Amino acid sequence: MNINKSQVAQRFEKAGQSYTAQAVVQKQICQHLMQLMQQYLPQTCLDQVFEIGCGSGNLSQLLLHNFDIHRLFLNDLYPQVQQHFQPDSRFEWQIGDIEQLDFPHSLNLIASSSALQWICDIDAIFKKCAQALTSAGYLCFSTFGQQNLKEIKALTGQGLDYLSMSSIQDKLIQQGFEILHLEQNIETLSFALPKAVLQHLKATGVTATASQYRWTKQSLQQFYQDYQQFSELDQTGQRQYPLSYHPIYCIARSKS
Repeated sequence: MNINKSQVAQRFEKAGQSYTAQAVVQKQICQHLMQLMQQYLPQTCLDQVFEIGCGSGNLSQLLLHNFDIHRLFLNDLYPQVQQHFQPDSRFEWQIGDIEQLDFPHSLNLIASSSALQWICDIDAIFKKCAQALTSAGYLCFSTFGQQNLKEIKALTGQGLDYLSMSSIQDKLIQQGFEILHLEQNIETLSFALPKAVLQHLKATGVTATASQYRWTKQSLQQFYQDYQQFSELDQTGQRQYPLSYHPIYCIARSKS
């Protein structure tokens, strides 16, 4: 699908203040990705690191806390993300659409969490990563798989075209990466009402895909009604409405 990047930037910018509080799953994903990086990266001293789609800085802070980084290049679509960061002499901002930007060179690590699903031509990005990394440099990322937000897609037809884990694996191998770790799982959030599901999505900027979708009073009521099919009773007998996230984690190394 074609992704309207300026609209994506607008939605995430609007959600900028609420994202940190609401993006519970994204925060957990960052933490798990960091655990994997600590497990697989042999050294904690990194000269040059590039983060794609830094957002409000969840992964950035973990990178700075767990690694001794000399220079951290930070990318996102819109300049307002800089408000989430304290000034730091190690930072170099690369604002704009990652598909249009030139990558910094001689990178020891390229990292990204919950961002690569917004990229139209992932093959081109993996190729740029391979070219920008030093010999035996690392590409460590999380993205989302095909079951992501499946409830929303089932009811509205709106959503990204997510890649399967095996497709991601094939694309990385094609660019000469050695895959050290690849895993996926389903994380489910539960809400008291279908309305709360939509509020959560809006607060995290994830509604950026719904460019052609216009909610009316009637379509909202229909959505709330149709969401009942996914509902379950919790241990106390209260009805809960699930929302599925499908994170995929990858630790890859460029060939030496």
